[in-house]
This record gives sequence, C-alpha cells and structure tokens, in this order.
Amino acid sequence: MALTIFLIMIAFIIIMQASIPFLLKKTLAFGVTIPEGYTDNKTVTAYKKVYSAINILLGIFALLGFAIWANQRALSEERIVLIGLSIQFGFLLICMVLYLYFHAKITRLKRSQNWGANLKQVRIADLAIRSKDEMLPTALYALPIMITIGLIAYTATQYGNMPDLIPTHWGPNGQPDAFSEKTPFSVVALLLILLVIQGMMLGIHVLTKRSGIKLNAAKSKTSQIQQLSFRKYTSWFLFMTSFLITILFGFLQLVTIHDGLGNEVIMLAFPLGFLFVILIATAVYAFKVGQGGSRIDVLVEEESAPGVTDVDDDQYWKAGVFYVNKNDPSIFVEKRFGVGWTINFGHPVGYLVLFVPILLIIAISLFL
Repeated sequence: MALTIFLIMIAFIIIMQASIPFLLKKTLAFGVTIPEGYTDNKTVTAYKKVYSAINILLGIFALLGFAIWANQRALSEERIVLIGLSIQFGFLLICMVLYLYFHAKITRLKRSQNWGANLKQVRIADLAIRSKDEMLPTALYALPIMITIGLIAYTATQYGNMPDLIPTHWGPNGQPDAFSEKTPFSVVALLLILLVIQGMMLGIHVLTKRSGIKLNAAKSKTSQIQQLSFRKYTSWFLFMTSFLITILFGFLQLVTIHDGLGNEVIMLAFPLGFLFVILIATAVYAFKVGQGGSRIDVLVEEESAPGVTDVDDDQYWKAGVFYVNKNDPSIFVEKRFGVGWTINFGHPVGYLVLFVPILLIIAISLFL
C-alpha cells in the first residue's frame, strides 16, 4: 500500500511541475516579468516546452524505476517510505535547478533585447474593487476551530476511559506505529497541532484578504475579473483544506478515545480518501483557476491598451521566488512560479506567519 501511495504522489508532482509554466500569467515566465508585446516570444515558449519535457521524461524514468525496483524486492514499508520521500525531494530539487537555469536564461534575454524599453510602465489602482471581492468571510474559518475546541472538551470527559498508550503517529496502512504514555497533555497533543494548523489557515486567509489586488495595466477589465475569481476560489480551497484536515484529525482523535470505532478497512480508507480528495482538489484548482486567475474564461472582449505595460518589479523578487519589498504593506503576494501565494519576506509579520506555527508544532511533538 505504501508503494501505491508514493507512486500516486510522485505522479501528481510530475504532472504539476511539468504544467506550472503554462498555468501562469502570460506576463510571467520563470519568475521574470514579460512586458506586453513580448508574451508570445518564441524563445520563451520554447523554454517552457523544454522545461516541461525534461520534467516529464525524468519523472517517468524515476516513477518506473521506483515501481520496478520496489516490486523486485521484499521491502519493508519503512524502506519504501524513505526511498519514496527521497525520490520526491530529489525530483523537486532537479525542478528547482531547471527553474533557476531558465530564470537566468530569460533574464539575460530580456536585458540583451531591452524588452519593454518603448513601453510606459503603469500601475493600475481601483479603489472600488474591494467592494466586489467575494472571498469567504473570516468568521467561517472559526468553524473548524470551534469543532477542535469541542473535541478537546470531549477528550477531557473521556480521559479515564482512554488507553494507557496514546498513538502519536500512523503508518501508510492507517495503523498507529508510535505511542506516548497517557498524560493530560498527550491525549490532546494531536488536537493542539490541529489548532495551530487551523490558526495558520485563518491567518493566511486574513492576510491574503488584505493583500493588494494587482490589475493588468493593458487589460484592466479582464484582469479585474480574473483577480477576483482567483481570490474567491483560493479562499474556498483554503477553507476546504482546513475543514478536511479537521475531519481527518478529528477522526483519529475519536478512534483514540473509542478503540473499537475504526476497523482496519476504515483506518486505511479514511487517510487515503483524504489524500485523494486533496490531490484532486489541488489539480482542479490549479488547472481551472491558474495563477492570478489566468485560466478563468472572461467573456468581456478587451484589446490591450497600446504603449503601456505593468510596472516591472523584478528587483523585489530574488531568483524570481522570494519577494522582499519593505515598502509593500501586503504580507502575502501572488507567486511568480506556481499557483497560490507566497510571503513578503520584507515584512516582519511574514516571518512570524512562516516560522511560529512550525516552531509550535515541533515544540508540541518534542513534549510527547
């Protein structure tokens, strides 16, 4: 079962990584701003195709090699997990190296050909667009938190009936494979981790809701529709993820309290179902919406405004991945390579959002 899970995950990563260049706005390529009039440059298009082709070929080789090699040997699940994780991280590392290579190539191409020198850089601001924002209300994100608090209260009432050893980790087969002695802390540790995750999701939602809405200077009406759709679907996807994680962790907590609640089939099916739903939802979100709503169909026919392009802010993007701008009040900004949001590392709050939840989860785990 572990082998099947990792093969599915590796295949998913291959598909997503190979597709990323074509899920972005046309004005972005490998973390570099492409001015209006150069978005269909043949060299840039060729780089995208080469990146995707290399990813697919290497991915298929790794996928088939792992499957054939694992089937020819009687490997333990721990060994399969270790090798599967190594292949995933190794493949992602190769993808990053390829990305940096093409990022450098396009940066040099842009400079050598002086793209956009004859265009006026314009930043569009629409003060009324906030009233049209359809992101989910913040209060809705409190619902999973309330469920978790309720589970903590219920756990307290059932403390005397709980087993002496509390599961702290579950293997690929859905069965617990690590335990901790029962204490008032260990029985709610899983729920405390869940609260940290939910708090992080809530924080991300609040900060993305406050982030700037960047419109395309050449196609302001089209980009407005796409931006609003992107923000709406992103908030739904984030809430769905938070709710699904709550269901999974809540189920594991209830099984810990009531030992006979989940048989082997249910314990295997529940985490697998969670994984498949998350993967499918992620793929639908990425291919339906695209970065910044670039794949949203817009019925409004709009021709590009002549002689203008967006403000080139490549200087704030380190390697086209890390955004560092102290003058930008937005804590979260749209990614340049990938679908979703990234942190403004020029703002101190960004570091708190990134590192505090991680440190809290590590601290809870160490006290078990």
